[in-house]
Amino acid sequence: MRKKSNKTLRTLGKKVQKLRKGIKVSQEGLAGQLGISRVYMGYIEQGRESPSLRLLMRISKKFKVKIEDIFHR
Repeated sequence: MRKKSNKTLRTLGKKVQKLRKGIKVSQEGLAGQLGISRVYMGYIEQGRESPSLRLLMRISKKFKVKIEDIFHR
């Protein structure tokens, strides 16, 4: 189960990074818009931290995508 969880976090992180780069915003810029630190944003993109549902909702709203789309490449 742990391996699947880690893979899911890495997939989520890569997707967030791709979306962020698609709108040409820095980690620091996106983190500020979402109300989190740049370090935490980096950890999410690296798959080292799991964002809360509330944060996932803010991310999906920011990028105008469904939450479930963030979990797929």
